[in-house]
Amino acid sequence: MLHSLKPCETQTGGFCFENSRRNAVLESSLSELGYKAPSARKTGTTIAGIVYKDGVILGADTRATDDMVVADKNCKKIHYIAPKIYCCGAGVAADAVTTTQIMSSNVELHMLNTGRPPLVAMVTRQLKQMLFRYQGHVGSSLIVGGVDVTGAHLYSVYPHGSYDKLPFLTMGSGAAAAVSVFEDRFKPNMELEEAKQLVRDAITAGIFCDLGSGSNVDLCIISEAGVEYLRGYDKPTVKGKKEGQYRYKPGTTAVLTKTVTLLPLAVVDQFVQIMDTE
Repeated sequence: MLHSLKPCETQTGGFCFENSRRNAVLESSLSELGYKAPSARKTGTTIAGIVYKDGVILGADTRATDDMVVADKNCKKIHYIAPKIYCCGAGVAADAVTTTQIMSSNVELHMLNTGRPPLVAMVTRQLKQMLFRYQGHVGSSLIVGGVDVTGAHLYSVYPHGSYDKLPFLTMGSGAAAAVSVFEDRFKPNMELEEAKQLVRDAITAGIFCDLGSGSNVDLCIISEAGVEYLRGYDKPTVKGKKEGQYRYKPGTTAVLTKTVTLLPLAVVDQFVQIMDTE
């Protein structure tokens, strides 16, 4: 149920969907007049995570797209939630950033109230309840990973509030390519270096097989000892070096025919405007 703001009452923060009902009415009236409402814009990302021997490794690409335009080549998709809990975001970038910021603030208040470090399951529960409350209008697909007193955990949370808990997860438009790498090479209790290489290869598969994913690979290693955020861990799409010069002298390509068409022009009006310099 939508909450209606009173006159002169400002939005205090977070998400606001005051215009959603108005948009539904406008869309129905547009269809009656023969017009079509704007279609949803395509989003793209590859995010992934695995549980390894000592904790969790999260990975993400760094391309942010606006439909078919690359808006940012080096954006940050792995977000801080708590000291040993991080979250990868796919979907609408603004929604993912705002959702994780709100959750980080709520978890901090929870820690201050209880005096205890947060559980990964508690963070996931709050996230799925928040997304379910907005009925999919918040376009965030999230992978939550972290280490708490009960061990290492990895969850995926979908925009409508459903969730999974698995030893390896992928989400985003490049998820199909990334999960194929996990299904082929994942095994329980992997060593750190092998697990890092696996997540890197999964994200790289998404980068090369999906137009919405690209640029660099970011990793976040979470263990009982602490967190290591590897920004720009790998750059699989480095621009190649031009091997030769591709400049040709005028006349290299023969001109077979040449036609010059003169356009008759007449001066209709002419005036001089003096710029005011005072």
